[in-house]
Amino acid sequence: MSQVFLPGQVLAITAQAADRLLKLDSGDAALLYLQLLRHGEADSLKWTEARLQSALDRLRSQGLAPSELPAPAQPPVQEAPPPEYSTEDITQALEEEHSTFPALVGEVERRLGKRLSAADLKSLYTLYDHLALPAEVVLMLTGWCIEETARKYGPGRKPFLSQIRKEGFVWARRGIDTMERAEEHIQMLTRLRSREAEVLRLLDISPRPLVQREKDYIAAWDGMGFEDEAIRMAYERTVLKKQSMDWGYMNGILRRWHDKGLHTAAAVRTGDRDPRPVRAGGQQAAPPPAEQERRARENVERTRRLMEQMKQEGN
Repeated sequence: MSQVFLPGQVLAITAQAADRLLKLDSGDAALLYLQLLRHGEADSLKWTEARLQSALDRLRSQGLAPSELPAPAQPPVQEAPPPEYSTEDITQALEEEHSTFPALVGEVERRLGKRLSAADLKSLYTLYDHLALPAEVVLMLTGWCIEETARKYGPGRKPFLSQIRKEGFVWARRGIDTMERAEEHIQMLTRLRSREAEVLRLLDISPRPLVQREKDYIAAWDGMGFEDEAIRMAYERTVLKKQSMDWGYMNGILRRWHDKGLHTAAAVRTGDRDPRPVRAGGQQAAPPPAEQERRARENVERTRRLMEQMKQEGN
């Protein structure tokens, strides 16, 4: 007899989800739910648009599908490697009569307070020629990198051209190739920088530079539109469950709330109830969310007091 349930490859759904699927009494809805649960997308089903939409509407009526289906995964786009510019290429670019590159070099040198080396010039020319970023966009990019370096490492510290070049590739991938788009991007980065400090405070984390993954999480939460108290609630539930901060676990909580349209503390309290029955064998049900939140706050406060005590004893 063939083995139906393979270890490590079993999909699990909650009893509540199963009850809702049974209530729908729809084979297509059940198939679509399993497809989304297993693969996270519906494109490989190869259904007609009408069939897919019908099953999707049924799932949404029971809160079993997000408002928008995830886009199918796209193969990564292979970037063309930048050319290896020679000294002659740079010399020719600097001598070109109608080129804005010579003026760009002079202004970048002024802002960085140093003469650019041959390697620096090649990095700058990569932004200008290979990525085709206008000179004014390269200057805005340079200004942003100078500001960020000074903020992270202190006044007077300047970035290397290699760092500016790396950030330039990020801008190019995002289509930031005009002054207007650069201004919008810098405004967004500035706002997120302030938001990052606010979120660290909500998470009881002392101010510090964030790694890129932490920045990505905070940017995603900001884009979803969560208010501060809702983020704090997600943090407290994370601490309650994991006994410490876990960015991935907390992100899962917030994404679940986002799929339900719950972005405020009041909405979470009303719409994220998860009543759990008494389990077989007399094991009691888990405490309600309000009790869990109270315990999480107490745990956070105990941790804070312990840290303060340890600091005092160490002085």
